[in-house]
Amino acid sequence: MATVEKTVHPVDEVLPAAQLGAFGLQHVLAMYAGAVAVPLIVGGSLGLKGADLAYLITADLLLCGVATLLQCVGWWRFGVRLPIMQGCTFAAVTPMVLIGKDGGLPAIYGAVIVAGLAMILLAPVFGRLLRFFPPLVTGTVILVIGLSLLPVAGNWAAGGQGAKDFGEPKNIALAAGVLVAVLAIQRFAPPFLSRVAVLAGIVLGMVVALPLGFTDFGGVGDADWVGISTPFHFGTPSFQGAAIASMLVVALVTMTETTGDFIAVGELTGRPIEPRRLADGLRADGVSTVLGGIFNTFPYTAYAQNVGLVAMTRVRSRWVVATAGGILVLLGLLPKLGAVVAAIPAPVLGGAGLVMFGSVAANGLRTLATVEFKDNHNLTVVAVSLAVGLLPVGVPTIYDRFPDWFQTVMDSGISAGCITAIALNLLFNHLPAKRDSAAGPAVPAAGSDEDAVQEAGEQRI
Repeated sequence: MATVEKTVHPVDEVLPAAQLGAFGLQHVLAMYAGAVAVPLIVGGSLGLKGADLAYLITADLLLCGVATLLQCVGWWRFGVRLPIMQGCTFAAVTPMVLIGKDGGLPAIYGAVIVAGLAMILLAPVFGRLLRFFPPLVTGTVILVIGLSLLPVAGNWAAGGQGAKDFGEPKNIALAAGVLVAVLAIQRFAPPFLSRVAVLAGIVLGMVVALPLGFTDFGGVGDADWVGISTPFHFGTPSFQGAAIASMLVVALVTMTETTGDFIAVGELTGRPIEPRRLADGLRADGVSTVLGGIFNTFPYTAYAQNVGLVAMTRVRSRWVVATAGGILVLLGLLPKLGAVVAAIPAPVLGGAGLVMFGSVAANGLRTLATVEFKDNHNLTVVAVSLAVGLLPVGVPTIYDRFPDWFQTVMDSGISAGCITAIALNLLFNHLPAKRDSAAGPAVPAAGSDEDAVQEAGEQRI
């Protein structure tokens, strides 16, 4: 009898070690700047300097790696088991700064631990809401994610937010050179090299940046060889009602954003998200957030920039991102390695980011191309969701006079666009439409999941 080989799904494929290392390092470089930004902002706002600030960064990198490994490899009912990179959420920055100014880091960590526990408990609830994410909503959310990230790449290309030489032509030129290099490698290089075009472009950018004085490795010599984060390094957590309430809002926002990222990666990899898988992924986010509060760091979420990298390279193996998680663990335990990666100039990352983040937006458009726009309903859902989602991106101070909880939800273009898309899809495609006495029954709009509900009813009959 002929033997039948079991086909391995691309998500579960284990690539050769060299490819795992190269692709994994590429993912680390794509998210590193965002990962260290949160501890830098929060720690700097609370007056931490020197060794304390470095401790926050290494603790963050270590937990980023642990969270990524849990998400990609999975254990029991924890982990989405997709190529998902984890990092600290920016949605928590403003609330944590406000909490820290009143109660210090112990109050932040107490609120983070409670928020993580809440995420674990709420994960099954979000899993049951998956039917409210048809292609109309997911495509819009993915598009908003990509467009919201483009200003981040623009700031990097200009030299990094707050840099003294921000916007200097030399910075833009370096970013443009990296962009051209990435495109040329992707188009003309052999297949393997074209799949690591971002990594190759960053390396070439570094080769050019070093002699031109864009960066130096002076900080590498000052960094320690080994650094281990110990629980409650900054003191025993304190649990304050207002701080916990604020962080619970952050938890809901984070879960909404992460749901959009999971759905995006599910579509890119050909392994669609199901309610149970979504709940497992969100549950892992909750565990990582609890660990963050214990090991001196912050809430964790999926990083959309790495979704863009999956979209661009078409490398779908979760073991690639698991390798990236292992690299982050090493960076967290070996601060000298972290200092080397931190020396990469912002314009180099900016040139690569333009390609990656644009790829996310393009995949959102591809998903929307499967939606029918026979009437104005679906068009309205997309139009208004994009407008609301991009409003805080284009006008960052628009909600400054609103309450803190409102800012936490709406200052993130991703969460604002996602919530709007869900609400409008419910309004136009789920609520009963008005019926004309002369007209027949209302027909559900294309792109909604009313058709699925109708089919289910027919099966019951």
